[in-house]
Amino acid sequence: MNDFFKKLRTVLLVLLGLFAVSGLAAGGIYSYLAPKLPSTEHLKDVRLQVPLRVYTHDGKLIGEFGEMKRIPLKYAEVPDLMIKAVLAAEDDRYFQHHGVDYQGLLRASWYLLTTGEKGQGGSTITMQVARNFFLSSEKTYSRKISEIMLAMKIDRELTKEEILELYLNKIYLGNRAYGLGAAAQVYYGTDLKHLSVAQMAMIAGLPKAPSRFNPIVAPARALERRNYVLRRLHELGHIPDDVFRASLAEPDRASLHALAPEVEAPDIAEMARAAVVERYGEAAYTSGMRVYTTLDSRLQRAATAALRGAVLAYDGRHGYRGPERHVTLPASAGAQEWRKALEGLSTAGGLPPGVVIGVQPQAISVALADGRKVQIPWAGLSWAQGYRASPRPVAAASGSAAMFRTGDVVRLQPVQGGQWRLAQIPKVEGAMVAIRPDDGAIVSLAGGFDFARSKFNRVTQASRQPGSSFKPFLYSAALEHGYTPASLINDAPLMFGDATDPNAWRPQNYNEEFLGPMRLREALVLSRNLVSIRLLQAIGIETALNHVSRFGFQTQNWPRNLSLALGSMSITPLDLARAYTVFANGGYRVQPYYIERIEDMKGAVLMQAKPAKVCPTCTDATAAPRVVSAQNVYLMTSMMQDVIRRGTAKRAMQLGRQDLAGKTGTTNEQRDTWFAGYNPGMVAVSWVGFDTPTPMGAQETGGSAALPMWMSFMATALNGVPERALEQPPGLVTVRINPATGLLAGANDAGAIFETFPENAVPAEGEAQPAVLDGGAEGGAAAPEQLF
Repeated sequence: MNDFFKKLRTVLLVLLGLFAVSGLAAGGIYSYLAPKLPSTEHLKDVRLQVPLRVYTHDGKLIGEFGEMKRIPLKYAEVPDLMIKAVLAAEDDRYFQHHGVDYQGLLRASWYLLTTGEKGQGGSTITMQVARNFFLSSEKTYSRKISEIMLAMKIDRELTKEEILELYLNKIYLGNRAYGLGAAAQVYYGTDLKHLSVAQMAMIAGLPKAPSRFNPIVAPARALERRNYVLRRLHELGHIPDDVFRASLAEPDRASLHALAPEVEAPDIAEMARAAVVERYGEAAYTSGMRVYTTLDSRLQRAATAALRGAVLAYDGRHGYRGPERHVTLPASAGAQEWRKALEGLSTAGGLPPGVVIGVQPQAISVALADGRKVQIPWAGLSWAQGYRASPRPVAAASGSAAMFRTGDVVRLQPVQGGQWRLAQIPKVEGAMVAIRPDDGAIVSLAGGFDFARSKFNRVTQASRQPGSSFKPFLYSAALEHGYTPASLINDAPLMFGDATDPNAWRPQNYNEEFLGPMRLREALVLSRNLVSIRLLQAIGIETALNHVSRFGFQTQNWPRNLSLALGSMSITPLDLARAYTVFANGGYRVQPYYIERIEDMKGAVLMQAKPAKVCPTCTDATAAPRVVSAQNVYLMTSMMQDVIRRGTAKRAMQLGRQDLAGKTGTTNEQRDTWFAGYNPGMVAVSWVGFDTPTPMGAQETGGSAALPMWMSFMATALNGVPERALEQPPGLVTVRINPATGLLAGANDAGAIFETFPENAVPAEGEAQPAVLDGGAEGGAAAPEQLF
């Protein structure tokens, strides 16, 4: 009896609506009440709740933030068949009625009385728009009358296309998807134009009850609803017989999909999210803001690949730690058992999980989660012969059977030619950042091997000792205070403290050898620690700190002792990259930035970055300040070019360029390895180490662990970029010197080399007065040729 009265109440409500419409239209009451209805002007400037999205400089998506998933679409962007599918399911007379479908109301009433169920046709799309945008969801007579009246007003003041566009973007379709665009992405991982007819019908069936007909949680009911929509499309003549039959037979493959980033840059995406929310508050998550970063998508891909390649190479040098886990597979195991063995595992750092299903003498067969079976030959396995703390040559092949068992869960790395090799998720980590030196724009940033496993951004958050990669700033300070690249410093043992004290500090060079008196240029090329300590001792710690602070370093908390010469302070890779931009751009300090502009949902610019740029002829606030002289920068770059040409970074000569400069860095016990390098158009810093400072093993240095990452990135970054020769600024002269003494060479000195000096610091004459190059004056005051 109660059900009967509920049905009767609903029918009376519908009939009351019909009578109200008729009465209003006939008696003029509509004209009386219409002014009291909400204005439809709101609908012409509606602000849908759209998530925050972050993009690269060239418009590639790198991140989306917000609970509501929505991809607003214009009416013209929705495929015609998608629109027909929605109308077939919800309101097939949409383009004939005027906001309220009298036939539909009567049909819904009759269906309710005869079947006891609510059917299609009672509420038009226009009525749903009125309800969703203006009214509550309460089921009362007054609300229904208001809905009908408002629907008629909306239909009169907006075009059919405008109303439908609002509806298609507003409707909730389950799994946090609002609107058709988001639903296509969430359920099928694509956009509307790439959906099949069956998939369009599935989405079109969701507005009626997105939870009840959800293809993820209720696939059977969802399939019934999809097929109903397909039948309606067929009945209305929108799809032919063959398409109808094929669509009915098509299996549904809906699954949850996140909006896939076009470029992998989660660290910058998170940095941008935090900055925007700090600036605009929680509204940033729903107001549809678009954040365009300074990242270059090509360079970002190169940085990610370079970082992963470097840490995987380190991992390979130190051997195999064993499978991630082991499962017991039945002899008859197939795709279902393989998937179960890999449950809970996802691709990490580009390495998919797999389970070993066969072991041959010098190969293994591995099944992937998607059912594929791949063969890994010995060439992809031979490195995996036991974990070793220090790298050493791989032993002779002992066979796969000694290393693997069926049921081992392993990681695979794709290689060229569609092949695979064995891999493992590395324990060591890395960081890579690149900056445009003329204005500080961060063009690539990779803060770790895999963001999903560790959200710690090592570029901005990891404060580590830079080791010898800091030495160029000390040498720059020395040049500022009268030293030259030819100044002699003694590379000899030092001890601080009582000789009988076992804890006395006895600094060493990396190879524990000493080369005696040597020129500053050679000391930097060979990264001699004892020379750096004596140099700092000579110019003074505070003098050095005052100079290096010009590069943007925050030195307040740095130690005030001679260990500074060896890079004992703690800085981030971004700190180091910012400092190296001063060398790359000719002596100007720029501020790194990563947000280029912020737009609202309609494309209006809310914020535009205005970085200070290198502009020698500018005098206003847009010009970056000069902090180091052009002469100082030229000499330092010349010396760091020699680091690459014949020093600790000579491996970088494989890039085949003459305009590269940089410095390796390795800390005590190889706990941190660095390379910081540049040319006039790009600064890049790479770091490899363990998150908890741990020795990386003998022979793991900046040149072997971090430099390959830098080289891999720069090979892409500088591909096709013309070389830029180092231009010597005024105030410098180049002369021939005796390499052993640093003094002017005689005319007949066969071993003489060229060196560049400030005009007022040319060394004393040797056997005879040589010719002075580059138009500089002959002779000059002697530099402080201190020999400690």
